Amino acid sequence: MISDLKDVDGVFKNLQYAYTFKDTTIYGGILSGDFVFAYRDYDVGFDDSWGRDEEMKVTYGLFQNSQRLDLIWNNILVSSEDSISANIVRGFNLTITFNPTDIVRIDGRVNLTLRKDPASNKWAISKWVDESNF
Repeated sequence: MISDLKDVDGVFKNLQYAYTFKDTTIYGGILSGDFVFAYRDYDVGFDDSWGRDEEMKVTYGLFQNSQRLDLIWNNILVSSEDSISANIVRGFNLTITFNPTDIVRIDGRVNLTLRKDPASNKWAISKWVDESNF
């Protein structure tokens, strides 16, 4: 079921739905306009980031080039929330099936900063820090 994003848990439900059904419309709906994705580039040994447009291109490519995506949310490790912002650190398991002989499994954590839009009362991700070792 697609959430109405009126609570933080709805963002996680929609994220899981977007991956399961490879739906970029739902995915785009949970990202704020000033969204930033940050990660550690282990090949070069430093942190890097990109904005919402690049995130949508990368995710579209993943959705188009995979046969199946299985995202499982694990325990919430850190949670702080007030009426307009939240920070959630949560474990996940992601299995990406490109084809029957090319399956990638990623176990990691997401560190999400979320904001609630006062006009729509909906939560969106403003920053995603990937804390996996992939």
